[in-house]
Amino acid sequence: MSKVIRVKYEKGVLKPLEPLELPEGEELLVKIIDVEERIRKLQRYRGVLGPVDEGLLEEAIEEAEQL
Repeated sequence: MSKVIRVKYEKGVLKPLEPLELPEGEELLVKIIDVEERIRKLQRYRGVLGPVDEGLLEEAIEEAEQL
């Protein structure tokens, strides 16, 4: 299962902001993406080549961020 979730960093621990349906002890790979940086990217590229659907722009940035 692959899923993007929002988390909050508190006292050295990443805490999910929504429930996770995971078995206890499940090992995962986590990629850290700064929310404010993501918003700045969306604003910078919005409309550069003309009008674009917000969802399409979000998909393009997600694809570019993948390893």
